Amino acid sequence: MTRTLTLSAVAMGALLCANAAFAATPATPPKADASMQKVLDALAALGGKPIETLTPEEARKQPTPADAVKKVLTDMGKSTAPEAGVTVKQMTIKGPAGDFPVHIYTPEGKGPFPVMVYYHGGGFVIADTKVYDASPRALAKMAKAIIVSADYHRAPENKFPAAPGDAYAAYTWTLEHAKEFNGDPARVAVGGESAGGNLATVVSIMARDKKATLPVHQLLVYPVVDNDMTRPSYVTNAAAKPLNKPMMDWFFKHYAADPKSPMALPLKNADLKGLPSATVIAAEIDPLLSEGKAYADALQKAGVPVTYKLYNGVTHEFFGMGAVVPKAKDAEQFAADALTKAFAAKK
Repeated sequence: MTRTLTLSAVAMGALLCANAAFAATPATPPKADASMQKVLDALAALGGKPIETLTPEEARKQPTPADAVKKVLTDMGKSTAPEAGVTVKQMTIKGPAGDFPVHIYTPEGKGPFPVMVYYHGGGFVIADTKVYDASPRALAKMAKAIIVSADYHRAPENKFPAAPGDAYAAYTWTLEHAKEFNGDPARVAVGGESAGGNLATVVSIMARDKKATLPVHQLLVYPVVDNDMTRPSYVTNAAAKPLNKPMMDWFFKHYAADPKSPMALPLKNADLKGLPSATVIAAEIDPLLSEGKAYADALQKAGVPVTYKLYNGVTHEFFGMGAVVPKAKDAEQFAADALTKAFAAKK
């Protein structure tokens, strides 16, 4: 009997150790599909350093997912030149943090065209319109709309609320000047990816609260809307690429937003009633997956018409990779169709 008890204790100890080891091991992200994996492999081959170990200045010089897409195209013997059918003009406008550039993407055709004000991703700290060029270019062509992409001031040089202030300035400037670049001021939407998705929905909230003209639609691609890193997707995708939990912690640190402000964390702090209709696009291999779904649900609960679509087997940043990732092309078309429908309703 004593021997049996001893063996049971040993077995129990081994089981406890195994469980502890399992608990200490980061969750394995879902598997990327073949086309997405090619981009991830290309990004790894470019030899970038972990963003969270760098200064913002150093981080802005690292290889980007857009660079990885170009490498995949080059490896396939394909052109890396932008698709034809869209012209781009740069202008400078004024915002509360000073002047900043906007890039106006215009499709072929007569016009006047509907317009979307677009905000790029990068955690409020890195990247710009040049890095995200493929997204507004694709949306302009697919939705037959002018896309005004705003290079808002970035943190930490310009801390919160500089970015929301610029984002709203870009929106109001577009309403006022749309006719000058063949746009229709009665049909202006907002949209963006990641941090840009945050800014798009925050602009919608600001417009409502200021009793200004509301956007006709908000396109939110894996938006940052909360800072709760205990959500399931933060656990599952804690070590995912190209976005992971340590990077998000780094972005929040440098953005230095007021955690109680609806302009920082709309899921946690904002009243969502009376906002424009929304399209929310999500990626399976993304720490932001859970909060994006929660935000879509919260918008719907607040009476906002919402369309939500999850793409499996792809990562954060997949949107805009339509040249090499079929699901990205599908997502771009899905977004463009949603915009077209919203614009048509305002004719």
